[in-house]
Order: sequence, then C-alpha cells, then structure tokens
Amino acid sequence: MKDKSSDVRRSAAAGAGRGATPTRAQGREARARRNERLALLALAVMALIWGYNWVVLKKALAYVGPFGFSALRTVLGVVTLLLMLWAMRQSMRQSMDLRGWLRVLLLGILQTGAFSVLMQSALLQGGVGKTSILVYTMPFWVIPLAWVAFGERIRGLQWLALAMAVGGLVLVLEPWGMRGSYLSEVLAIGAGLSWGLATIVAKWIKRDYDMGVLQLTTWQMVFGAIALCAAAWVVPEKPIDPAPYFYVALAYNAVLATGLAWVLWLFALQNLSASMAGMASLGVPMVGVLSGWLELGERPGVFELSGMVLIGAALVLLSMRAVRRR
Repeated sequence: MKDKSSDVRRSAAAGAGRGATPTRAQGREARARRNERLALLALAVMALIWGYNWVVLKKALAYVGPFGFSALRTVLGVVTLLLMLWAMRQSMRQSMDLRGWLRVLLLGILQTGAFSVLMQSALLQGGVGKTSILVYTMPFWVIPLAWVAFGERIRGLQWLALAMAVGGLVLVLEPWGMRGSYLSEVLAIGAGLSWGLATIVAKWIKRDYDMGVLQLTTWQMVFGAIALCAAAWVVPEKPIDPAPYFYVALAYNAVLATGLAWVLWLFALQNLSASMAGMASLGVPMVGVLSGWLELGERPGVFELSGMVLIGAALVLLSMRAVRRR
C-alpha cells in the first residue's frame, strides 16, 4: 500500500509539474508582450522629447551662443548620465588599452563635440524643420562610410534610398532659387556627416572592445564636454542672458532630453529589435518639423516640403529593409 500511495503522490506531483510549465511560459509571454507595448510607448515619448527639443534649442539661442549652450547642456548631460549609472549601480570603470580610449575620445569629439556645435549653429541660421530633416540624413552618410571602413556593400533598396535622399536634398536646397547663402543647410548636413562618422567609430569600438552602451555614451560625452568647454572658452560669443527660458532649456536638455530620453531608448532596445527601434526613432524629425511649424510658424514651401517628405520616405525605406533582413 505504501508503495502504491507513493506512486500516486509522485504521479500527482509530476502532473502538477507538467501543468505548471505552460503556466510559467504563458507568464513569460505575457510579460514580454507587456514590455513590448511599454517599449513602443517609451519610443513614442522619446520621439516627443527629442523632437520638441529642436524648438527648445532654437529658442534658447536667443539667450546664449551655440558654443556656450552646447558646452553647458553637455556638462549637465554628463552629470545626469553619471547619476543614472549610480542609480543603476553600474560602474564607469572600463579596462581597455590606449587604442580603445583614443577611439572613445574620437567618438566624443565627433558625436558630442562637432555634432552639437554644427547642429546648434545650423539652428541659429535656419529653421527647425529643415535643420532636423537635414541632420537626419546621417544614415545616408553611414552607407558609403561603412562600405569604405568595413566592406559593407551597397545593395538593392539602399541604392534607391540614396537616390531618393539626393533628390530630397536638391529640393530642400533649391539651387535654382539663387539664394545668397546656404550656410544653415551646409552646417546641418555637416552635423549629419559628423554623426555618421561617429556611428562608424562606435561600430569600430564595439567590434574590438566589450563596453556597455550607457558607459560608452557617458565616456564619449565626457570627452565631448571637455572639447566643447575648451571651444566655448576660445570662441568669442555674446554673453549669456540669464532669462527664465534659458534655465528652462538647460533643465529640459539635462533632465528630459539626456536623462529620461536615454533611459526610454535603452528600455526600448532591450525589449524590441534594433530595426523596429530605429524605425520608431524616425518620429523625431517629424515631431521637429511639426513643432517648428506650429510653435514658430516655420511653414515650409512646396519644394522644401517635398524634399523633406522624400528624405523621410528614403529613411523609412532603409528602416523597412533593416526590418526585413531582421
């Protein structure tokens, strides 16, 4: 009898165990679906924060020069990222040789230093919508740069996307209009090129060194902040006007555009594919265009709007190709 009752108990336990397995699997699937929905919401909030920040950066230039504001917001961004690392109990220590640190230094100069100054100077000279679209030509610079640096051949839809982007640039620049200066457009395209070069350097670092995303972001921003502070010290600019909006813009960039938005981006990357996250990030320049239109009255002309749409369509085409490959 004892043996039979023991067999019955073991069978019941085994049955319970078999019944518990689907339940745990269903729980994991439910959590994954919930996290995916939250990640999409996080990307939407991030796009709103970064997209509207184009207007904030434009309006802040009424109170401070581009070099000075870039340096100040980057220093506050470093402080915010350091607090994030401390809150997440992650260390800043990274064991790399000198070559690795030189690459991180180069990344900081390109991604934080040159990009910030070029983008801010472009906003000083031009409109929010056009600048945001031209800066987001970055992926089109990455394609030929990756071909040269890593042998990644241009294939299929990439050629079509590049052709669409070139056509969009021509429409945005309107060379037949015989304007006196294209300084703002050149600065914005230069910012996109600097961002593209920084993307190649980041890939170069990732290929040879194991460095966390948040640590790499913080270290490159530290080096970029040092370069920006040196430039702001040397380049003469108008003195800072300590108006209330100046502090609002600094707080927006430090707390929301750097701190919160980066947390949202990292959470999205952890719960979505990089391709899907990349497609969702295309909402940033779209929000920038709409914000400049609604708040600053920067209504683009027919050719300019057509060029923006063409560049945006080319970006979507590249992202869809990435999703299909995924």
